Amino acid sequence: MILRDARTTDAGRLGAILAGFQADTPWMPNLWTGAECIAFCGRLIDEGIIRVADDGGIVGFIARRGQEVLALYVATGARGQGIGSCLLAEAQKAEASLSLRTFEANLRARAFYERHGFAEAGRGDGAGNDEGLPDILFTWERPPA
Repeated sequence: MILRDARTTDAGRLGAILAGFQADTPWMPNLWTGAECIAFCGRLIDEGIIRVADDGGIVGFIARRGQEVLALYVATGARGQGIGSCLLAEAQKAEASLSLRTFEANLRARAFYERHGFAEAGRGDGAGNDEGLPDILFTWERPPA
């Protein structure tokens, strides 16, 4: 598996991963069509902020603006294989601190980030996200050398 910058031609696969999460997650509202997910990923690719995990096909991605992680998704059949950990480790290597939000209901993501050294730094009532779901702000700081 290699980690690389996303290409314009990756938008379809990234959108499918995002739409797959939406479809597979019972508590997640279905707000976007597959085409809207692809368009969203295309905009992030155009910004140059997506890195993908590619093992002959894209199996996950992370979108990051500097120290803010905007998205981290792994394809349904590829979860639990360390792909998300690799993507996050690369971001942790690049920055001295990171922040992100995840939904309160996303117990798997919460446990994942805590395993990777993130700590809860605040909570939101859902007013700050499109889904209207309560979320948690997590932060991470590189330990002193």
